[in-house]
Amino acid sequence: MDHIKAYMLENKRRIMEDMKYLVESDSPSHDKALLDVCGARIQALLENHFGYQAEVIKEETHGNHLRFEYGKGSEKLLILSHFDTVWDKGELAIKEEAGKIYGPGILDMKGGLVQAIWAMKACKELGLETNKRVVFLCTSDEEIGSPSSQALIEEEAKESFCTLVTEPPVGGSGALKTERKGSARYYVKVTGKAAHSGNHHEEGVNAIKEVAEQILFLESLTDYEKGTTVNVGSVEGGGPLNVVADAASIGVDVRMETEEEQDRIEHIMEELEPHTEGAKVDVEGGVMRPPMHKTERTEKLFAEAKKIAEDLNMELEEEAAGGGSDGNFTAAMGIPTLDGLGAAGEGIHARNEHIIIDEIPDRTALLCKLICSL
Repeated sequence: MDHIKAYMLENKRRIMEDMKYLVESDSPSHDKALLDVCGARIQALLENHFGYQAEVIKEETHGNHLRFEYGKGSEKLLILSHFDTVWDKGELAIKEEAGKIYGPGILDMKGGLVQAIWAMKACKELGLETNKRVVFLCTSDEEIGSPSSQALIEEEAKESFCTLVTEPPVGGSGALKTERKGSARYYVKVTGKAAHSGNHHEEGVNAIKEVAEQILFLESLTDYEKGTTVNVGSVEGGGPLNVVADAASIGVDVRMETEEEQDRIEHIMEELEPHTEGAKVDVEGGVMRPPMHKTERTEKLFAEAKKIAEDLNMELEEEAAGGGSDGNFTAAMGIPTLDGLGAAGEGIHARNEHIIIDEIPDRTALLCKLICSL
């Protein structure tokens, strides 16, 4: 048996316990206090396994980010992980059941973050040489578009040979991700005019009615052939039922495969006009992540991972993903980026979010051997 895989099998239970330790610390994207507590747990793991901690990149409103270095070399290899989640404090509980571990953020992506730690730890304990200096960046705001970490990620990527992202592989197939859609978010606020719904209904301008018109128009922009989806994911507005609503708003998520589509949707949103006389429409937001395209250098990176997987008796494929990640930023800079190197499982952003325990050794060994081979 491959000695790196044997090491991971021997330490599978310890890896699982580290995952649980991190998942037990709730870290919703908008709660700085909880994020920094979770960040302290990552520091505790690094101190325990390496004898030193990460550099803390402090943020005023968002959670602090962590930058950890391992190995030596004139070239740099960048590993990206995030520890914020979409779950509020106490919303989900961690449990181990039927060969799976369930918990908030264990798949997206605390499991992958811990596997990255153990991939580097294996290098240390097994005396494996790394050809490049590894920079391990753990960020706290990926789930909300990386507003405070994007510049940090891009600065680190500028001098990197490649980027490895420990988001989960594709659910079911376990494929790595070599392409991703770009994303944008918009917030449309409609202002109408209040009036008594019985006595002076004709004097009112119903903001909810205008929002309904906007929803129908925006949803109609979805074009599956072009790979563009427009989703109105939130609606707010109105008040007492006997008052014509004077305010309403919607939140819109857009995914697209090309920059041309991104520009087209952006132009439409900038020029959005009301359908109802007397209504006013204001739009905020914009592009969050550019599309992640597969390049020749990315193909070579995946080919190396596939070769390593074969040595581990794993079947490994590549796929395009509809969701975005911080890898979109680095890929847009021309840095070869391989995504989906985290823990395998299913239920991203769903209440059944889980990882598959028996996949932990193989997936961690794959990342370790990839780090050493590049």
